[in-house]
Amino acid sequence: MEKEFSKQVADGERFEFGANWNTFLKTLTNERISVAESSLVEMLSGRPLAGQSFLDIGCGSGLFSLAARKLGYTVHSFDFDKQSVGCTISLKEKYFADDEKWSIEEGSVSNNKFLNGLGKFDVVYSWGVLHHTGQMWAALENVAPLVAAGGKLFIAIYNDQGLRSKAWLFVKRSYNANWLSRSLVKTIFIPYFIITSFCYDIFSFKNPLRRYREYKKLRGMSITTDWIDWLGGYPFEVARPKQIIDFYTGRGFTLDKLKTTKRLGCNEFVFVKKV
Repeated sequence: MEKEFSKQVADGERFEFGANWNTFLKTLTNERISVAESSLVEMLSGRPLAGQSFLDIGCGSGLFSLAARKLGYTVHSFDFDKQSVGCTISLKEKYFADDEKWSIEEGSVSNNKFLNGLGKFDVVYSWGVLHHTGQMWAALENVAPLVAAGGKLFIAIYNDQGLRSKAWLFVKRSYNANWLSRSLVKTIFIPYFIITSFCYDIFSFKNPLRRYREYKKLRGMSITTDWIDWLGGYPFEVARPKQIIDFYTGRGFTLDKLKTTKRLGCNEFVFVKKV
């Protein structure tokens, strides 16, 4: 699997998410962890009951696996990216060393044989991951059997912006093509993000510095990490909210919570699997 992943990165077919998450962990604070915990409690409508399990698909930095464990879930984390697995292991070693209620491994949501061995979970969580598999609809299908009856599926999928999404697909492909185009994309778009945000804040009579100070309140994330994640995040697929809702309601789920965006970023869904 490691060779397969490395070859995809080398061929410009996949972004190295783990390297970006390694950078993010240097900014991780107790405040960010608390914000991540609160975001889970909000979307999942409370803290877990005793013994409830949490599957983190595409665990990335490991922040939300850590947040789930701190809330009291028994956690299983996996990621296709070896560096992301390493990030998650480092958090476990720091906060929950030798904890038998948190397991971590390397694995792919596209590998049905691997998934069949995981069992079922009270919460299946995959935030901003399935649209990066290169086979989003198959991945959406694959996660459904992992949810226990009465359990919850919490996912976030990129919003379909039509032509804008097609333009961003081109940017992301360019970013991953080679070091020169990657440098060019950063040189163009990071100043673009800064300038457009500044202009929006000024014309909205807001303090332009406030968004940088308070960005960590959004799930505990880092704005610079998210910029790179957005520019480089490839493979890249999108969907309209109705498409996702119809997909899962047709597979025995009911929609519990929905957060949508009209701009860049993800729509968030919490589904409950019928008993």
